[in-house]
Amino acid sequence: MSTLKIQETVSLEILAEAYTYKKYSTLVGSLFEDGRTTNNDNSEGMLNYTKMNIRRSQRWDKRGKLDTELTERLAGFPRDMIWLVLTEGWCGDAAQSLPFIHKMAAASGNIQLKLILRDQHPEVMDRFLTNGSKSVPKLIALDAETVEVIGEWGPRPVIAQTTYLSERANPEIENSKATENLHLWYARDKGQTLQQEFLTLLDEWANK
Repeated sequence: MSTLKIQETVSLEILAEAYTYKKYSTLVGSLFEDGRTTNNDNSEGMLNYTKMNIRRSQRWDKRGKLDTELTERLAGFPRDMIWLVLTEGWCGDAAQSLPFIHKMAAASGNIQLKLILRDQHPEVMDRFLTNGSKSVPKLIALDAETVEVIGEWGPRPVIAQTTYLSERANPEIENSKATENLHLWYARDKGQTLQQEFLTLLDEWANK
């Protein structure tokens, strides 16, 4: 288990000023209306990604449902935690997962969800790379009292990650097709795999 404290990678002031899910969603939408993204790349391609991801997030905000077992586990979760998530508005994986993560935090009285932008906080992102890459979303689970890191999740459910990387490595599959397949998987899965992973993680994190 990592005993790294968040003070070592980001100031407590930044942690305190991190976005709520609502404020983050509002920020992404407001920037898009102004022709901007959450980082410095305001190209047409990045704006198109942002537009699609706003729609994805809104769809899951409205239609996404939590499993009964997970809801009950969250309601009775005994530990006060902070879920700090590195994200970006143009990121498709974030749009597919954050609405469910928000619903999970809201279902528990002991979990605070805080979001920060990856490209504004490289000092945090560089501590939580995925196979050397700055993949988001990346959720860092912190003890609310000590702010010690007790676990992490991301950037996508394990089966989705494995399949996606396998397809990206296959020269017979275009990268765009691999991405299309990934988002079709998200649409069909409806957040169920993500929730099953968090059922396991909650058991691990409760006792660390």
